Amino acid sequence: MTDLILTTFDWVPETPRGYVRDIRVRWALEEAGLPYHVNSVPFRDRGAEHFSHQPFSQVPWLTDGDLSIFESGAILLHLGERSELLMPVNPHSRSEVKQWLFAALASVEAASQPWSFFKFSGVTGETPMWKFFDDFLILRLKQMEAVLTGREWLVGAFSIADILMADVLRLVDRFDGLAAYPACHDYVARATARPSFVKAHADQMEHFAAAD
Repeated sequence: MTDLILTTFDWVPETPRGYVRDIRVRWALEEAGLPYHVNSVPFRDRGAEHFSHQPFSQVPWLTDGDLSIFESGAILLHLGERSELLMPVNPHSRSEVKQWLFAALASVEAASQPWSFFKFSGVTGETPMWKFFDDFLILRLKQMEAVLTGREWLVGAFSIADILMADVLRLVDRFDGLAAYPACHDYVARATARPSFVKAHADQMEHFAAAD
């Protein structure tokens, strides 16, 4: 079997290290024990080859034989279909995993990502836009707190839905945004204590640091 190829940037500034979205793919690959290696593309000079794989000049993308797949959610879904360790075989549970995978992207990250942009930039004063996104995130966190209370993982065993949801919430936790949501905080702590995440995080940090 040909190794999967994960492509990410050769370097990024220190602030996003540990949060670049190739970590979601690394995490899934480590969790499933799928063989892979990492390729790099320039961070500062994104050429035509990059755009041919990722039309928004972002990362990551995954090469699986003659397939080239971009967007972390789509990549996780592809890997889930390859490994029972990432997505169950049972049709009902499989459907639940898929719906939570998309919920992490479309419902939770839709609130957390713009909120995090304000946090990164330090623009968190009493402006209408900050209040809008802060209120939006609070609503989503309250809803996720209700979902995660008394539940170890989103759908039975750990899955790609947990990789994506935990990574989305992990960015909020970076700014202590989960302090009032103990079930969400504990969920992120459980997920990121898994050896697969620990290795994925260390590998990403080492990868970018090597280019300094």
